[in-house]
Amino acid sequence: MNGWFLAAGITALGVAAVHLVAGHRDVVRPLLACALADEPKRVLHVVWHMVSVDLTLSAAVLVCLALADDTSATGLVAWFVAAHFVAYAVAFLVVTLSVGWPKPLLRLPQWILLLPVAVLTVAGIA
Repeated sequence: MNGWFLAAGITALGVAAVHLVAGHRDVVRPLLACALADEPKRVLHVVWHMVSVDLTLSAAVLVCLALADDTSATGLVAWFVAAHFVAYAVAFLVVTLSVGWPKPLLRLPQWILLLPVAVLTVAGIA
């Protein structure tokens, strides 16, 4: 068993749970209540659900990688999961740093949850 992948999977499950609970309260409810036109509002709502599915499936993949025997595809799958968690973290960092907020790293702190999954996954590959 790969303990790094297991730690990454458990962390990713926590990230997915935070996304589902806090994201629904802090993002989805205000989005659905705002005056934005229906079509972009629904598209953004679907995107939130897509991310929910992606985070949950990624967590499941990491747990499966932890429990599976090392195969030739393990490294490639793990690199893919790590890369997309890095991409998510970078997206949050770029957006929050481009706005000009005071203390920007704490305004959209999702990167703080996403980056450790990538780091733990890379540690599991190494």
